[in-house]
Amino acid sequence: MAVKRSPAISDLSSRPIPSPSNHPSVQSHLRPNIRLRTFLTLWRPAGRVLSTAKYTDRVSFTTRSRALDHSLQSDDGWWQSVHVGKMSYYQNPDPQAMNVDENAEYEAANKAVMEDTDDFEAWEKLIRVCEGLEGGGGLNRNSSPQAIAMTRSAFDRFLAKFPLLFGYWKKYADLEFSIAGTEASEMVYERGVASITNSVDLWTAYCNFKVDTSHDIDVTRELFERGANCVGLDFLAHPFWDKYIEFEERLDAHDRIYAILDRVVHIPMHQYARYFERFRGLAQTRPLNELLPADMLTQFRQEVENEPQQPIQAGHQQLKMERGDLEIEREVRARIDNFHLEIFQRTQTETTKRWTYEQEIKRPYFHVTELDETQLINWRRYLDFEEVEGDTARVQFLYERCLVTAAFYDEFWFRYVRWIGAQENKEEEVRNIYQRACMMYVPMSRPAIRLQYAFFEEMQGKPEMGKDILEAVRMVLPGYVEGIVALANLTRRNEGIDAAIKVYSDIINDPQTDTYTKGALTAEWARLVWKIKGNVEEARQIFQKNNHWYLDSRYFWINWLQFEMDQLTTPETESAQHLKIRQVHTDIRRRARLPLSTIKDLTHLYMKYLQERGGKEAMKEYLTLDREVNGPFSVQTVNKVKLAEDGKEATTNRRMLLENGHPGVEVDEAAIRRGENPYTKYFQAQGENPAPNGQVRERPVALLSREIVC
Repeated sequence: MAVKRSPAISDLSSRPIPSPSNHPSVQSHLRPNIRLRTFLTLWRPAGRVLSTAKYTDRVSFTTRSRALDHSLQSDDGWWQSVHVGKMSYYQNPDPQAMNVDENAEYEAANKAVMEDTDDFEAWEKLIRVCEGLEGGGGLNRNSSPQAIAMTRSAFDRFLAKFPLLFGYWKKYADLEFSIAGTEASEMVYERGVASITNSVDLWTAYCNFKVDTSHDIDVTRELFERGANCVGLDFLAHPFWDKYIEFEERLDAHDRIYAILDRVVHIPMHQYARYFERFRGLAQTRPLNELLPADMLTQFRQEVENEPQQPIQAGHQQLKMERGDLEIEREVRARIDNFHLEIFQRTQTETTKRWTYEQEIKRPYFHVTELDETQLINWRRYLDFEEVEGDTARVQFLYERCLVTAAFYDEFWFRYVRWIGAQENKEEEVRNIYQRACMMYVPMSRPAIRLQYAFFEEMQGKPEMGKDILEAVRMVLPGYVEGIVALANLTRRNEGIDAAIKVYSDIINDPQTDTYTKGALTAEWARLVWKIKGNVEEARQIFQKNNHWYLDSRYFWINWLQFEMDQLTTPETESAQHLKIRQVHTDIRRRARLPLSTIKDLTHLYMKYLQERGGKEAMKEYLTLDREVNGPFSVQTVNKVKLAEDGKEATTNRRMLLENGHPGVEVDEAAIRRGENPYTKYFQAQGENPAPNGQVRERPVALLSREIVC
């Protein structure tokens, strides 16, 4: 069975979660002039963009990653690295000093990485090329400074982007041991276990390295205890525990071996039975005072001493014999053995429960490829199970395991932060979780976790921090409407409505803002004036004065129609309000360039209004609209008018005759000679934006969080 990852039962609850800001791997790469907002958006490992069909914003990681690489390779041409236990800088290596063939191979591999820093295979190739420098025999103290610098640079950049790859941390540590010795290798191990604290393999390798290179028993034992606190609870932690026990065996520390086994037998894990058998056998050779806590041992001894002595038959007489110390000890040991068997049975039961979920984990390590849906379902169910069991330490540890495997999935980060936020006095841990998610793992194509982080910082009395986070999101996703709305609302809550309106107006007036975003923000501006200022007429003026700019903005027209329909009326004012609503709906059908499906949905919404609030003549309008939107195309007057090049229904009817009932495109050869596209009008009627060459441009998908507000 494949082995990977995990801590021990009594110590995990106090284990602090390392903050990314104090993370050695972060410190070794962060240049001091990188601002928080840049770090929030750019500092995290990339990977292939996950399937984001249900997300409307999708941003290529390439631009972000290039910015990250630029921050690691600034104009002064220096790379930051860790060497021999202290911070030092290595000048950008000179490829000209290398062997010609090796130089060409390195340049090609490095170029591939720089062109697409999300290409995991390109990174792997770069690492292989670096490992093969100078004849492929491996770098050592006598290798050229250029080869060493290039290899360190490749590993540093690679592990900054993918810090959860435990195997590469071990490779890097082995490399540093060959190049610079024990201290440099130990520094890499420390960076590694800070990056992936719950890797059984990495902790086992680190502890084994320490055993082989250190003569300080206390320091080595302390490292094993750190590892036990980090990975001891893992279902597959037996390689680590085996190494810990082996270390104590070398020292003939049988009391410590027993203490380790006493911890392990309580942990549900894959090889629990093997540890229990050794624990049970060792218990027979240890003094009684090592087998149980003093109070429990005293209780067992008193129970034995108070137990009536069975008389012994001697001929026709029954004799009562006093128990000797050896007999009392033998009976106490028998009771202790039964007590240990109860522990074994409990551990066996708990292991069996978890095996249902553990056997379904096909990939217990990090990789950039997506997880199968069955794997995601299994993690959800496993987390449900542990939360119901109620052991806080085990729940937290399982979340940490899950977030190695599913680091790119924001749903588990959301779940983790909500679960731990429900515990008392966990604000700093909540912040650390948000920082890890936002700075390192969750792709920017899933920005919701960053909005939540901003709200958290605002709740903690740091609105400026929250504002910086939202500004950072806007730097990378300038068209992310929900993020801009969150920024405006945060500003309103802390600075007032005028400041919030200024946020909207500044972005709307920015020439870099696209039309779709402007239309959506104009609608939100009107909503703010209506809902917060309470000025209905001013909000209506915003819609009326700007509608001609946003004829193809679904967000704008949906919100305008909903705005008019949501106004409070009386029987005396309903008729006047109906005229306003009808006018907006008419503009939607006749002027707006919206997809037919959107127009149909909004018409159905208006028809519902006619049913519920219309007057005596409402059903006439209702049935007319029903015919227009639900009937065959031959009776859809408005659509035929919009489709006609000259805006006349007769033109479309004539085309339908020519095209056997289908409103096809009538080709005007003279127009084609003038360079006009005969398909433009048709595509616009379908809600598409045709490109000059006749191809249909990809339309930005609207972020309609309030698309139909009932």
